[in-house]
Amino acid sequence: QLQLVESGGGLVQPGGSLRLTCVASGGTLDKYAVAWFRQAPGKGREGILCISSSGGRTEYANSVMGRFIVSRDNAKNAAYLQMNTLEPEDTAVYYCAADRLFGATMGCSFTTPMDVWGQGTLVTVSS
Repeated sequence: QLQLVESGGGLVQPGGSLRLTCVASGGTLDKYAVAWFRQAPGKGREGILCISSSGGRTEYANSVMGRFIVSRDNAKNAAYLQMNTLEPEDTAVYYCAADRLFGATMGCSFTTPMDVWGQGTLVTVSS
């Protein structure tokens, strides 16, 4: 059973950067597309970006396009979320998730049901 663990969250000042890591165990991540979600305090969960199983295709929500970059290293069974020019509005718990259905395609989605979820890592953007 695939399991995901996020790390790299913390406190960062506005305008700063942070890199989150999502490591898989119990299976091979290269069979899955990976998406990142976030949930801000008092708000619902928001899908923000995804990457295909090969890493060849990515999709971004408007709220993070141009600031966040998703990548993966299948040899390390890991995916990454590079967050730049962070704003207080980016404060949230960030989750990675794996999608087996899209993993069999060349694409990805952050709006369809995911098969596996990580436990989340908190990112706080504040001065």
